[in-house]
Amino acid sequence: MSPVDPSPGSPTIAIVGSGPSGCYTAQFLRKKWHGAEIVVFDRLSTPYGLVRYGVAPDHLGTKAVTKQFDRLFERDGVQFAGSVEVGRDITLEALREAFDIVVLATGLSADRPLGEGAGAAPSALATTALTGVYGAGTLTRLINGHPDETADAVALGSRVTIVGHGNVAIDLVRLLLTPRADLLALGVAPEVADVLGAGPVTSIEVVGRSAVEVAKFDVAMVRELAKSPDVRFEAEGLDLPVSEGIGDPARRSAVDELVAGSPADAGRTVRFRFGWTPDHVTGEGSVGGIVFTSADGQGRTLSLETDSVCTAIGFTEASTAAVRRAEHEGPGADIERGLLDDGLFVVGWLRRGPQGTIPANRADSKMVADTIVGEVDDERLPLGKPGWSAVEAALLDPSASVPTLI
Repeated sequence: MSPVDPSPGSPTIAIVGSGPSGCYTAQFLRKKWHGAEIVVFDRLSTPYGLVRYGVAPDHLGTKAVTKQFDRLFERDGVQFAGSVEVGRDITLEALREAFDIVVLATGLSADRPLGEGAGAAPSALATTALTGVYGAGTLTRLINGHPDETADAVALGSRVTIVGHGNVAIDLVRLLLTPRADLLALGVAPEVADVLGAGPVTSIEVVGRSAVEVAKFDVAMVRELAKSPDVRFEAEGLDLPVSEGIGDPARRSAVDELVAGSPADAGRTVRFRFGWTPDHVTGEGSVGGIVFTSADGQGRTLSLETDSVCTAIGFTEASTAAVRRAEHEGPGADIERGLLDDGLFVVGWLRRGPQGTIPANRADSKMVADTIVGEVDDERLPLGKPGWSAVEAALLDPSASVPTLI
């Protein structure tokens, strides 16, 4: 479908990032301004970011949200400019000069390293140079066919330790237990399926510092693990104390049921351990083990032999990101409302950190869209910039990167 010709009085809008936050923001702004020109930029040639590359391939229901985003570009006149990296192919300043409104929705793509977010000792940072330490985000992108990731860079052994108790950690457990044929049926590339089953994985330790009641995983995610064949589930540290009224007892019940319902003579083992903080990774050249200390401060240690360490302790802003949020906060920035500077806004994980799932990003997009509408309605944000026509020639220059336009 052809993009909308800007109507007089309607803003020109550029959204940087085509993941859920960017697409939801485009949806809300399209509902407000039917005649606005809205262009969604992405450094990749295909849209949908986290949904396409961050959601596990067997969670087809979650990925189905892209169908409603398809309508943005096929029916609602929103334009997609792929293969355009703002900050490299075009400066953010040039984009702000061309569009009335610019929204940063680039998310947080880098895996938070050991030593951050898991309470690890600083010594853990130095050891992550060992081969065999992988971020869960990197592995998830690899499984989903992200063009930046390659199977050659991954070699999982038979004993894997996953640090973290969130949904991403549970995703990894489930995918590592999934038979190769099933992975191929889900569209996973053969070389990636080979890597995941190369060990093959016979033992997975899932270790985190919290008590089970306050772990980050959803109950449904744990219950889904019961479908994995030939696995004995075990759990340690279920009796860690938590303050009254804190946490969800259903999480403990889910783990209890998983353990009780698994076969004692299975060929593979998954063991949940609660109350341990990573201290350091051991090995020479490659990972040989990982040492944890007790989160209760009593100084107890736990040493696990392992071939691979997968960190699933959250995400952070990539050091190589072409656009860094902090560098564009103006004197009137109000991050709580999504306002970075005059005409510049931020939404999603880049605004509030790596918290919440896709529905949470929809709510965040609604809030920031309301902020944008308020700025325009209250005449704090003047309109009249030309939009796409002001940057089209530069971006379509054959000597530069060639954007994919929908």
